Amino acid sequence: MSHKQFIYCWQKWLLSILVRAVVMICLTAGVLGILGSTAPMSHAQAVFPGSVVANAQLVSTTRRIQDQQTPLKSTTLNATVYHSPDCNCCGGWIAHLKAQGFKITDLPTPDIETVKQKYNVPDNLSSCHTAIVNGYVIEGHVPADDIKRLLQEKPNVAGLSVPQMPVGTPGMEMGNRKDAFSVFSFDRKNSVAVFNKYPSS
Repeated sequence: MSHKQFIYCWQKWLLSILVRAVVMICLTAGVLGILGSTAPMSHAQAVFPGSVVANAQLVSTTRRIQDQQTPLKSTTLNATVYHSPDCNCCGGWIAHLKAQGFKITDLPTPDIETVKQKYNVPDNLSSCHTAIVNGYVIEGHVPADDIKRLLQEKPNVAGLSVPQMPVGTPGMEMGNRKDAFSVFSFDRKNSVAVFNKYPSS
């Protein structure tokens, strides 16, 4: 073997020794780092620490969003309707509620005034029928959408009323004619407020 060949072989051997030493130092440092950690680390965490942290942040954010979301609960629409047996428009209003998904308990009574007194319907808000819907008093031809809004918002009131019998309200249809009317809310102290307004047409 010539002197040049000897030098070349020696340099190659020395380089291989240095590479092995560097690899062993890196492996030793990695193992010591894993063993020194108090938190459990998976193989994926050791190999891809950045991606695992990003994934953990994504899962945490998703959980916070899910915790903030409150699923909407469907409300059973139960209506008990008291009315005079001879009232035709009351039947029209009951049909309107049924078409809007209400489950009706129909209770004709010859003494509707006693019912109104029982549920403290103010005299100036009185109409032809009185209903109890999920604990609220509904007096007169109140549109189903207003009742649904009442059940959704759950204000601190006793109920709603459409006084008298305006033409064009549910159950009081007369062709295309519609009188202007208001839906009023009232509480147990007979305080009255406008809940909704409908224009004439």
